[in-house]
Amino acid sequence: MLVLPSVRFSTALREDARKKIEKLKYVDIVVGIPSYFSQDTIAYVIQQVARGLERYFPDKKSLIFVSDGGSTDDTREVAQEVDVSQYNIEKIVTIYRGIPGKGSALRAVFEAAEFLKAQAVATFDSDLRSITPEWVKNIIEPIYDEFDYVCPYYKRWKFDGTITNTIAYNLTRALYGKRIRQPIGGDFGMSSKLVKDYLDKDVWETEVAKFGIDIWMTTTAIVENYNICQARLGAKIHQEKDPSKDLSDMYREVVGTIFRLMEQEKYEAYWKKVRGSEPVPIVGKYVGIEPEPFDIDRDSLIEYFRIGYNNFSPIWKSLLEKQDFKVIERLFTLEDLDEFIMPIDTWVRIVYRYAYHFHITPRQKFKLLNTMIPLYNAKVASIYNELKEKTTEEAEEYYEKQAQRFEDMKDYLLKLWK
Repeated sequence: MLVLPSVRFSTALREDARKKIEKLKYVDIVVGIPSYFSQDTIAYVIQQVARGLERYFPDKKSLIFVSDGGSTDDTREVAQEVDVSQYNIEKIVTIYRGIPGKGSALRAVFEAAEFLKAQAVATFDSDLRSITPEWVKNIIEPIYDEFDYVCPYYKRWKFDGTITNTIAYNLTRALYGKRIRQPIGGDFGMSSKLVKDYLDKDVWETEVAKFGIDIWMTTTAIVENYNICQARLGAKIHQEKDPSKDLSDMYREVVGTIFRLMEQEKYEAYWKKVRGSEPVPIVGKYVGIEPEPFDIDRDSLIEYFRIGYNNFSPIWKSLLEKQDFKVIERLFTLEDLDEFIMPIDTWVRIVYRYAYHFHITPRQKFKLLNTMIPLYNAKVASIYNELKEKTTEEAEEYYEKQAQRFEDMKDYLLKLWK
């Protein structure tokens, strides 16, 4: 029998889900789908996952586990109605317990997988519009080839994934030495050993329980020396988010998690020793879908930055290098918005100085992080100006050049940290 502690949030599984899991006794594969207000896409995701499991893993007993954050639309009702009975697949739809966020949703998935002794665990976002059965194959198959952690490797539109492209990829590569292109991509594969390791860590009432989960999983897999690869998934087409409107909370939680991990003893000892970076194997065949172009509201990004300047310029002046604050002053007064460009080296120093000041700030660390968000908006506006006439391939060259500068300037961070 699955016995769960009675302390609040000591488990993410509710009683009804626990009883259903006990009846299953075991499965080979668990696919978790964390959901929240996804009524328009959840059915498609479940259907594609079911087809992938049936097509590529027909001899395995599988569970699709929809872990919902209490959606007040029809997400759970739609998920319940999807019929997978023609496959060798079970489905559970439940509301998780715990801090609201994707991390708590995945905790419920992991707990179910551990009890059921699943050999492989995969997670897919609930807002995907480009997932195919081949995604399921490419994410899960490497687990049976002795990889412990499978990261997604997408083709993305040049303005998609701004937090990844400005910070998450750069710091994962420069700090921890692994060229994992999508460390917060959302769609992952994990071995049973790694899932148990995640559950054993005392993080489930921190930012990790929110949007910090993806970068925490990736960084932990690196530091704990698990066998990692990247799986080709083709284009990621989902409900894109305008960074000027939607991403402040996500930015705060992702970057806050990165900065918190940097100062934890085991992680700090690891990243301080790393010099340079190495490629991470990319496996699987591409799914032949190209990313859909979309535009972003550059003027709103710049307006957000200028409001931030009016509120935070004294803080920026005290935190940043003099040369970099002069760049920020110039951008604030710029009249021709097409000339709004932030040099890469300025951005690298800004990120490293915020990481350092986050580290030495004893309290209210996230208030400090709030003052960084307008600068992130300025960087995204700059990227828009620099890449708006570029191809996707040329944009990727820019992002690789930027990541290399984060590596090259790591000594700057180490000197600050001392």
